[in-house]
Amino acid sequence: MAAEYDNLRYIKLQDAEITELIADEEKRQRESIRLIASENYVSKAVMDATGSVLTNKYSEGYAGKRYYLGQRNVDAIETIAIERAKQLFGAEHVNVQPYSGSPANLEVYYALANPGDTIMGMSLPHGGHLTHGWKVSFSANYYNAVQYPVCEKTHLIDFDKVVELAREYKPKLIWCGASAYPREIDFSRFAEIANEVGAKLVADIAHIAGLVAAGVHKSPFPFSDAVTTTTHKSLRGPRGAMIMCKEEVAKKIDKAVFPALQGGPHNHTTAAMAVAFKEALTPDFKEYGKRVVENAKVLAEELLAKGFGLVTGGTDNHLILIDMTSKNTSGKIMATAMETAGIVCNANSVPFDKRKPFDPSGIRIGTCATTTRGLGVNDMKKLAGWIDKISESIDDENVLKSIRKEVLEMCAANPIPDSFVNHGE
Repeated sequence: MAAEYDNLRYIKLQDAEITELIADEEKRQRESIRLIASENYVSKAVMDATGSVLTNKYSEGYAGKRYYLGQRNVDAIETIAIERAKQLFGAEHVNVQPYSGSPANLEVYYALANPGDTIMGMSLPHGGHLTHGWKVSFSANYYNAVQYPVCEKTHLIDFDKVVELAREYKPKLIWCGASAYPREIDFSRFAEIANEVGAKLVADIAHIAGLVAAGVHKSPFPFSDAVTTTTHKSLRGPRGAMIMCKEEVAKKIDKAVFPALQGGPHNHTTAAMAVAFKEALTPDFKEYGKRVVENAKVLAEELLAKGFGLVTGGTDNHLILIDMTSKNTSGKIMATAMETAGIVCNANSVPFDKRKPFDPSGIRIGTCATTTRGLGVNDMKKLAGWIDKISESIDDENVLKSIRKEVLEMCAANPIPDSFVNHGE
């Protein structure tokens, strides 16, 4: 199997075991429908940049102010990445050096708050992220964390409660953004609340950055003092992150990234980010963002029609959160059965979940990767039918194998593209 994957020719000469595992992962991705909301496919151009000689270069500092020589090309690459990100999002200042999303959030804390300060974020079980103040995260150990909920009836952000908590606790930072919230984030409403209590507003748009860039989701600018995001997920870039902010806090952000919390940036990732941002600046990417949302809405409508309980009753973005108690099963059992059938998602807690996090009631699915692969609304209808059939035949291996065969046919008819940009060829 490994011999078929030509990109691994040098690893093959030296490490057959790792070669085989990478090749098998390539096959798994090629032959399954990826509905994990935080995953996507990158172009070969992004992949090539990620695996380039830039991984050999060490570059502590910033462009024009490095601690090592030989930075001519690295400085140019980082500057290009920053300028493209500014153009893409309309940001005043951008730092592209954060290693990943959680470190980026830590760096914002370091820059804009002090240990022991009160911070406020969306509760993890209600759709927020660990780093927004959940109890097992550093953010709840070093700061006085207050968590805001969603409404029990609608599962929408409870802004009355946000206002109440903000007025009571007067947080230094308020986080908005989520990892399992299927509706648009009202950044302007959060900004009003933050301004009232004298808090800095930070938007974590890791999941929706690509949709913001494509113009199909509200932008956190100019409402937020700082914005963090990963560069994969809907943005369809490498596994990296960046912090965008207002000019007035730029120096604090930069000093928090380096030298406070990081050493040299990952230059190969910076180059891949620059390539991905160029792809995202094209009309093709704007069309991609529209199709991501369109596919998610159709998939949600089809699932609702088949009796699935959806958190908030649908979606505005790429993400759908399904409460599997509507089908008398758990999220983990459903996710496992779906994977057997070749459809990969993740088990996920739903708001006010009565089950434990390792065995939650829900599953989380998303349409970023399937849309990249070229699947459209008719394919979403077919997917909904398969998901319904799986829910009714969780223990029937013959049914799951039959769906698996159809999934393979869909994957073969919609191969992972090498490029997302029309080169006029």
